Amino acid sequence: MRVVVETSSWVPDGIDIDLPSAARVYDYLLGGGHNFAADRALAEDLGSVLPVRDMARMNRAFLRRAVLFMADAGIGQYVDLGSGIPTVGTVHEVAQQARPGSRVVYVDHERIAVAHSELLLRDNDDAAIIQADMRKPEAILYAPQMRSLVDFTEPVGLLMVGVVQFVPDGDDPWALAARYRDEVATGSYFALSAFTWDNAPAGMAGAVEMFRQSQDPIYPRTRAEITRMFDGYHLVEPGVVYTPQWRPERPEDIEDDVGQSNLYAGVGYKA
Repeated sequence: MRVVVETSSWVPDGIDIDLPSAARVYDYLLGGGHNFAADRALAEDLGSVLPVRDMARMNRAFLRRAVLFMADAGIGQYVDLGSGIPTVGTVHEVAQQARPGSRVVYVDHERIAVAHSELLLRDNDDAAIIQADMRKPEAILYAPQMRSLVDFTEPVGLLMVGVVQFVPDGDDPWALAARYRDEVATGSYFALSAFTWDNAPAGMAGAVEMFRQSQDPIYPRTRAEITRMFDGYHLVEPGVVYTPQWRPERPEDIEDDVGQSNLYAGVGYKA
């Protein structure tokens, strides 16, 4: 059953509800209620060229497994870049259940994602949201919320899950990943997932055209291009693979799900 939320209670002033947002499309695909008709229409159109509901589900499942892996490795603080609307299975919920007292800082530029996150986190002293573009690391790394919750002299769980496909080559996502890598301490982990052309090039090309009509054009990449974002890290087994292949909880599901993924994912360790 899809959640329905009273619009007036959560929409900031000045939002163009007729221009789709990737964060709200993703929210809709995951069953959330913080989206508009234009977002839902784009999601349905995307479904005609790619299995986007499966892609969203498997990406969210990868996020959960990556956070649990990091928590098991002793990580107690996280930075989630491009966190989106906190629909279900958010980082702080997963991390704080696995390791009580874990601290989480979310970062997103989408105003509805920020507004809803602020409401969700208002009684949680160990989590915060920063409204910022991840392409401006200095503004993020030195924000008061970041400095109050994250100690960069200690290992951090750095997350860029389902977000770098919105960063064009001209903004150098490889250099951006390296800037954040240089900030985190030895012993930190880095989780990333991103859209790829490799699995369904025709369908992904159709999605690229559809996203041109939204706030957030997409830039899918090859496995080699995505793997480059882990430069400076030691890749955790099984390396860069499709989302359901990364340490699955139910190995019997991998074969059926791989063809539906269209996102590569991996986790790196900073030695």
